[in-house]
Amino acid sequence: MSQALRDIQGAFGAVVEADVPVSFGNDVMALQAAISGVALYDRTHWGRIRVTDADRLSFLHNQSSNDFKILKPGQGCDTVFLTSTARTIDLITAYVLADAVWLVTSPEQSQKVMTVLDRYIFFADKVKLTDVSAETAAFSLIGPASHALLDKLGAGALVGQPYASHQTLWLAGQEVLVAVGNELAIAGYTVIAPIEQAASLWQSLVAADAVPLGNRAWQQLRIQQGRPMPGHELTEDYNPLEAGLWQTISFNKGCYIGQETIARLDTYKGVKQQLWGIRFHHSTELGSPITLGTDKVGTLTSLTQTEQGYLGLAYIRTKVEAAAGLKVQVGNWEAELVDLPFVTRDRQS
Repeated sequence: MSQALRDIQGAFGAVVEADVPVSFGNDVMALQAAISGVALYDRTHWGRIRVTDADRLSFLHNQSSNDFKILKPGQGCDTVFLTSTARTIDLITAYVLADAVWLVTSPEQSQKVMTVLDRYIFFADKVKLTDVSAETAAFSLIGPASHALLDKLGAGALVGQPYASHQTLWLAGQEVLVAVGNELAIAGYTVIAPIEQAASLWQSLVAADAVPLGNRAWQQLRIQQGRPMPGHELTEDYNPLEAGLWQTISFNKGCYIGQETIARLDTYKGVKQQLWGIRFHHSTELGSPITLGTDKVGTLTSLTQTEQGYLGLAYIRTKVEAAAGLKVQVGNWEAELVDLPFVTRDRQS
């Protein structure tokens, strides 16, 4: 981690825990900026893997849920790495460059993903994996004003481009990788830079009116969005269709790890539970059962406190025919299901 980056963030009031800025003392302002302005989230603690050599695209095509063979340099996608029974290992964003593919993993997942992928590299495969998490920094711009900020800093070429489109651009006087999207269903961008450039880049983005957003506020934002995370919604208890990640799956490609199970779930309408938001007014513990009448119909997987009460994520049994507004119970408390912008529930065109 860059000490220079931490020093500059400290000057802006950063509270750091486990080497992650959890707050800048401005959570309410930062969340508002993410909705109506532009917020800056430090994602350096997320993982980054560089995949190189001649077989890199075909290898990733065979190991994950999306179609890599159709991607050209400058394009990208979200994809999921799965177990053989289609349980979720991690949700990944991939950027295809001319000589490599960059994989952005969830926090603390890069080594796990490296281990899983390495298991399937055989003697004749021309594939090399390099964990570059410690050598790079990553920031997300979140909010509708991120387009104007990017243009202001001379990197407006990506404005209006499809999701995961990316270019190596000069941003704030530095050559960095800039990509469309930020892991949420909110307008924005991801910036990846060498770690030695992290401090000056972060300072330039703040100077251009991006509001620093800590990890605590980001967790609230991702729950409001329905963005699943490892240890909560992305575990070996759930598959990506249940997690609302249909947009990460190609149903037209050939075999990949977990493909047979995914195909059966799709063909026979076998998705037994779906991810929903759930709103209520009393705190409770993660893992609390969700009931409808006397029947247990779900489990609480994430929880955050908002100005309107508590908002959580929960897996709800499909047999309930869940819909936004459905009244259920969390423990002894009444709760209401809410829609989630990030979640998809069927095939994407």
